[in-house]
Amino acid sequence: MTELLEKAFSEATKLPESEQNKLARRILAELESERRWEELFENSQDVLGRLAEKALIEYREGKTQILDIN
Repeated sequence: MTELLEKAFSEATKLPESEQNKLARRILAELESERRWEELFENSQDVLGRLAEKALIEYREGKTQILDIN
């Protein structure tokens, strides 16, 4: 465990139990969200590859436009 994480947990132990539980739920939800995102991203590589190839084909065929963000 990193020093920063140890310090954060040490400070969290000073909170009332209800606040510790709220913090724990937020941390667990964030970790689960990150795990789901990584899983979805790993499983989407084929789709992303096909979309990228399609975009390149459309670019080469002159079917795209320069995006002017100004």
